Amino acid sequence: MPELPEVEVVRRGLARWAAGRTVGDVQVLHPRAVRRQAGGSDEFTALLRGRTLGAPQRRGKYLWVPLGDGLSLIGHLGMSGQLLVQEPEMADSVHLRARLRFTDGGTELRFVDQRTFGGLAVEEAEAGDPESTPLSLAHIARDPLDARFDDDAFARALRAKRTTVKRALLDQTLVSGVGNIYADEALWRSRLHFDRPTATLTRPAALELLGHARDVMTAALAVGGTSFDSMYVNVNGESGYFSRDLDAYGREGQPCRRCGTAMRRDAWMNRSSYSCPTCQRPPRA
Repeated sequence: MPELPEVEVVRRGLARWAAGRTVGDVQVLHPRAVRRQAGGSDEFTALLRGRTLGAPQRRGKYLWVPLGDGLSLIGHLGMSGQLLVQEPEMADSVHLRARLRFTDGGTELRFVDQRTFGGLAVEEAEAGDPESTPLSLAHIARDPLDARFDDDAFARALRAKRTTVKRALLDQTLVSGVGNIYADEALWRSRLHFDRPTATLTRPAALELLGHARDVMTAALAVGGTSFDSMYVNVNGESGYFSRDLDAYGREGQPCRRCGTAMRRDAWMNRSSYSCPTCQRPPRA
């Protein structure tokens, strides 16, 4: 699933190619694409037609575009969702789920989603919120790349949680944008095992972990994010290249880049965790 760097790449693409344009027509090709819209395709189309797209916003992994009048277009990319800016004459993908045409007659905004886990919806925003944050996202914490993120508050909240460190990193109400890939990378850089209890972390250790999460996501953003297949791409259809620089995720059996020990993969919460058994010692029972 796309994490902060991948969603930020898409946001920047939308800011360049879609912001300020007025929607002329909306076409929904699969009902699941707008399943979060209470009134279905008809309501989604009626709310979007004639609206001018504002500056795209992001909080963690979540993306939305203000529409004015307290409304926002929210995009959930899910596992395979793509927001693509394409020329009208380009052939439609077999997984095209929705299309926005603009009054200027130029490129279209297409929502492509192979697995149909993602979706679009027009939602009301929080009253008085200058960012027009959709109500469904109001509970999502700010992310480490947000200038208003409070490092000290994060460290206090992390240490106060009665959980393990990787579970805490994936808790989007504590810190948003960090998913399985970048959690493993930050933990490897911090020499912390994913099952380390948060209560055992010192304040410096918590801040160091946050710093590594921020650094690894910044590095990933610089090269377009992490793509293992064609499912995550930016608005121009290009993949990110950070998979070449991963130190932990996906490197089972390969030598640790710090000590040379073979990297380990453990089943964890219906997914995988990658770590070095030497550098990241598991907590004592």
